[in-house]
Amino acid sequence: MPNLQQQMQQAFAALQGGNAALAEQICLGMLAEKGDVPDLLFLLGMIALQTGRLPQAEQWFARLVAVDPANAAAHNNLGGVLFQRKRHQQAVDSYDRAIGLKPDYAGAYNNRGAVLNELGRHQEAADSCAAALRMAPDNAEAHNNFGNALQGLERYAEALESYQRALTIRPDYADAHNNRGNALRTLGRHDEALESFAQALRFKPDHDEAYNSRGVVLSHARRYDEALDSFRLAVKINPRNAEAFNNRGNLLHDLRRYEEALEAYDQALAIHPAYASAHSNRGNVLLELKRSEEALQAFARVVELDPQYRFGKGKLLHAKMLCCDWSGYDSLCRSVVEDIRAGLKSAEPFGYQGISTSVADLHRCATLYADDRFPPAEKTLWNPGRAPNPKIRIGYLSGEFRTQATSILMAGLFEVHDKSRFEIFAFDNGWDDGSALRKRLNAAFDGIIDITGLGDVEAARRISDMNIDILVNLNGYFGRGRQGVFSYRPSPVQVNYLGFPGTIGADYIDYLIADATVIPESDSAHYAEKIVWLPDCYQVNDSKRPIAGKIFTRQELGLPEDAFVYCCFNNNYKITPDTFDQWMRILHRVPKGVLWLFEDNPAASRNLRKEAQRHGVDPGRLIFAGRMPPDEHLARHRAADLFLDTLPYNAHTTASDALWAGLPLLTCVGTTFPGRVAASLLNTMGLQQLVTASPEDYVEQAVALAADPVRMSGLRDVLEAGRRSSPLFDTSRFARHIESAYRQMLERQRAGLPADHLSVQG
Repeated sequence: MPNLQQQMQQAFAALQGGNAALAEQICLGMLAEKGDVPDLLFLLGMIALQTGRLPQAEQWFARLVAVDPANAAAHNNLGGVLFQRKRHQQAVDSYDRAIGLKPDYAGAYNNRGAVLNELGRHQEAADSCAAALRMAPDNAEAHNNFGNALQGLERYAEALESYQRALTIRPDYADAHNNRGNALRTLGRHDEALESFAQALRFKPDHDEAYNSRGVVLSHARRYDEALDSFRLAVKINPRNAEAFNNRGNLLHDLRRYEEALEAYDQALAIHPAYASAHSNRGNVLLELKRSEEALQAFARVVELDPQYRFGKGKLLHAKMLCCDWSGYDSLCRSVVEDIRAGLKSAEPFGYQGISTSVADLHRCATLYADDRFPPAEKTLWNPGRAPNPKIRIGYLSGEFRTQATSILMAGLFEVHDKSRFEIFAFDNGWDDGSALRKRLNAAFDGIIDITGLGDVEAARRISDMNIDILVNLNGYFGRGRQGVFSYRPSPVQVNYLGFPGTIGADYIDYLIADATVIPESDSAHYAEKIVWLPDCYQVNDSKRPIAGKIFTRQELGLPEDAFVYCCFNNNYKITPDTFDQWMRILHRVPKGVLWLFEDNPAASRNLRKEAQRHGVDPGRLIFAGRMPPDEHLARHRAADLFLDTLPYNAHTTASDALWAGLPLLTCVGTTFPGRVAASLLNTMGLQQLVTASPEDYVEQAVALAADPVRMSGLRDVLEAGRRSSPLFDTSRFARHIESAYRQMLERQRAGLPADHLSVQG
C-alpha cells in the first residue's frame, strides 16, 4: 500500500497532468485516513484555486493556518484567495501574518502592496513593494506593482521607470505593458500609450484591460469607431469588466447618444453596484437629459460611497441647486468650502461659482481643477519663428456656435469685426443647429473649422498650422469647451472671455477680458490671467437681436392681470435659500405681487412651491414659465414689471435679455465676478439706481418700486432710449474696444514682453 508521500506524489502528478478531479479524490481519501496533514490541506487549497473554486480554496487554507499557524506560505496563500474574493483588508491581515512569521518574505510584501493599491492606500503599497524589491530586485511583478502605487500617487514618470524595469526582466509581461500604457496616457503621450497596449495584446490577445485602456486613448483622440470596437472586445472577453462598460458610456456621452450611455452605465453598475465613477458619470448624462432629480440621486450615491470622491460633493451640491432642493444645503456648502481651502478637489469651478462669495476661493478651485484635468502639455505647439500674418488672425474656440447664450450675445461682434485688419475663424466643438443664428455665424467668419472629430493635440496642431495669433476661449469650464486644446499653447496669445466668468486657473491662458466693475483692480491678484479692462461693460451685446412682434397677454402667460409681476428667468441653480428668502419678504410686503420664474425641471418648481408655503406665502403666487424661441422669450418680458436678480451668481445673458426687452432689473452687487455682472450692465446703461449694496436695500427697493408706477415708467423710458444710444448695445463701439485690446496683447507678445494688465481707453 502506498505511503503518504507516494500518494501525495500521485496527486501532484494528476494535477500537473490536468486531472484535478483525480488529484482531489486522492487527497480527500488520504485526508479521511490521516486527518489534517498540512501538506494535504495545502494541496487541496491549490487544487481548488486552479479549478476556480475560491470558497473551497479559502476553506482549505483557513483550515491549514488553524492547524499550522506558523506556516508563512499558508497565510500568504490565504491572503491571495481573500484578495481574489475582494475581501481586501482581510487579505492585508493575512499578508501581515506571513511577514510577521517570515520578515524576509518578498512575495508576501509584493502581494500586500498589490492589495493596498486596490484599497487606494498607495503610499503604503509603495512602501510594501519597495521592501519586496530590496529583498528580490529581479521580481518583475514587484516592479509592476510598485509602478501601480506610483501611478496612484500621481508620480507618473517614476511609474514609467518601474514598468520599464519589469519589462527589462520580463519582456512578455502583458500587464506591465498595459500599465505602462496607462501611465503614458495620463502624461498625454497617446501614441506611445497605444503602442504599449498593442504590445500587451501581442503577448496576451485576450487581455480585456488592454482593450479597455486602448479604448480610452482612442476616445481621447476622437477615433470613436475604433474606441467603441475596443470596448466591445473588452466586454466580449470579460463580460464582467465594469470599467469597460463605464468607459463605453463616457464615449457615448461625448457622442450625445445619451440613452445608450445610460444603458452602458447601468451595465457597469449591475456588475459593480458600488462603482462611484459609474454613478457619477450616470449623473452627468441625466443632467444632459434634464432629469435633474435622478442626477441628484446619482451624485448622492457617489458621496455616500466615497465622501472624498474627486469633485463629487460639488456635483451633488450643483444638482441639488438645479432642483432647488436645499435639504442639508448649509452643511454641504460649508464642507465644500472647507475642502477647497484645504486644497481638496471637492468641486468643479462652474458649479462652485453658484455658491462662493470669495474670489480667493474661486481662484483656488479653478487652479485645483486645471491642475487635475488640464495640466500644461509637455510640449507646446506654437512656432515662435513663424512670419507675422498680414492681418491679425483671431481664433474663437467654442462648442456653442448655435442658438445658445454665448452666440446670441456675440453674433453681432463677429459681423462687425474690422475685416481690413482682422481675420476671424471659429473652431467649433459643437454642431450646426440649422438656425438663423448659425447662418449669421457662417457668413460672419472667414472660416468655421469643425474640431469635434479631432483630439486635443490634433485640434491644437490645426490651430497652430493656421498661424492663429490670438486664440479666444469662449467656454472655459462651461458647456462643450475644449480646455485641453489650450494646454498645448497652439497660439502665442490665449484669452479667456465671456463663457466662464472667472479665472481658468492655468498659466497657459494669458488674459481675461473684464471691466472695472466685475473685477476691481484690488481683486486682480486672484486671477491666473492678466486682466484686460474694457471701458464699458465687458459683456458684448448684439444690437440686431430680434424681438418677436407678438404681444403676449398676461392671461395666456398664466399671469394675473392686476398683479405686480416680479420675474427672474435665471437658471434654477442660481436661486439660493438667501435669495429666495429675500423674495418671500418682498411678496409678504407686496400683497398683489407675484413671482414669475423659469421652469428648468419639475423638481425645482415643486420644491420652490414648498419653500414658499414654508415662508407663509401662497404657492400659487409662484408662476413658472417654460421654454420659448429666443425672440418670443424676449417679447414675453413685456408682461413683467421688474426683474429680480440673484446672488452670488447674477443674471448674465438673462440680464441682457431683460434690458434689451425693456424690463427694469434690480440687482445687489456681489463680491465675485459672477455676482457683479448685472451691476456692470446697469452701470453702463446709466441705471446705477437699480444697483443695491445690501440684501436689505435690495428688498426695500423692490417693495418701493412696486408702489411707484411713475418711477417704473421712467425706468422703462430710459431702457427704451438706451436700446438706441447706450454703449451697452452699441456693438460697433464694443468691437473697437476689444480690437484695441487684441492689438495691445499682440504688440506686447511681438515685442518679447510678457502678458500684463491692460486698460483699454474709451
